Amino acid sequence: MEIIMIRHFQTPGNVEKRYIGRTDEPLADLKGREQLIRERQDSCRDVEQVIISPMKRCIQTAACIFPDKTPVLCEKMRECDFGLFEMKRYEELKEIPAYQEWLDSNGTIPFPEGEDPKLFRQRCVEGFYECVDRLISEEVKKAAMVVHGGTIMAVLSCIDKEKREFYHWQPENGGGYRVALDEEAWRQGSRVSGEIEKL
Repeated sequence: MEIIMIRHFQTPGNVEKRYIGRTDEPLADLKGREQLIRERQDSCRDVEQVIISPMKRCIQTAACIFPDKTPVLCEKMRECDFGLFEMKRYEELKEIPAYQEWLDSNGTIPFPEGEDPKLFRQRCVEGFYECVDRLISEEVKKAAMVVHGGTIMAVLSCIDKEKREFYHWQPENGGGYRVALDEEAWRQGSRVSGEIEKL
């Protein structure tokens, strides 16, 4: 099976380099992004099923790339809640001790008044496993997931056979990865990917 994981296109907050997690922002103006949309459409030929986070930016991105598909929502693949850092930029946070403490932890401690990164990653991976189980049961051979950068990073850092770490997988907006999975190995309990190729 092949799964193409795509990060949503840019939102206004992404353009301004803000922490956008639980905030349900729509996409920014897509003018000038036609080439990227065409590239994603080309890389996703023959996709049988589209799975998305239920947030506006993913719904709208999927509609651009897959206008003829009705996507399946996966609640567990929504983005992390950044708590007090939500909608803030580095310049607004850099003098705050709690932010510096979070940076010093390499992003491993919980966001103040937000989500624990460990639980976020666990949630995303559980959602991915559930989706793959269903795709296999429905005999889907090629699927796409339009989700968030953090979601992709959480999943790939867990299933990568080379065990490359979370931040290795950070995709650009509209970027992502092509993931090969061995269905028979998956049925037997293996949760390790085959080749992972950058789009």
